[in-house]
Amino acid sequence: MSIDWANFTPGLSLLGGILLGTASALFILANGRIAGISGIVGGLLRPRSGDIVWRLAFILGLIVAPLVVAPFLPPLIANVEAGTGTLIAAGLLVGIGTRYGAGCTSGHGVCGLSRLSPRSLVATLAFMGAGMATVFVVRHLLA
Repeated sequence: MSIDWANFTPGLSLLGGILLGTASALFILANGRIAGISGIVGGLLRPRSGDIVWRLAFILGLIVAPLVVAPFLPPLIANVEAGTGTLIAAGLLVGIGTRYGAGCTSGHGVCGLSRLSPRSLVATLAFMGAGMATVFVVRHLLA
């Protein structure tokens, strides 16, 4: 394993983690709800009265926030080493896993673990293990 020292940013990563943790804690304290993206978006598929505005505001914040800070950061160059079919399959598998796991990485991995939820610990171990196994198979067995 090698470290990409040119892109190694522990300070910014720590700051991002602190901001994410703080925002998640404030969200649950203010609203009594978990800041799990799949649950927030999923709630829009079967909306209940009085439950739509905050969900739309949350999603709008996810979209607008990067646009606000982008002028102050260097340009981001994304390099995705996968074809369209692979990306579609990956998206579908993540969606299915999120549904079966009753939550996503933000819901279980950030919010659930911080609440010491046993269910979130099992879910996080499962999706982290599945991710590691997938990377191993794709990069070492199928390459």
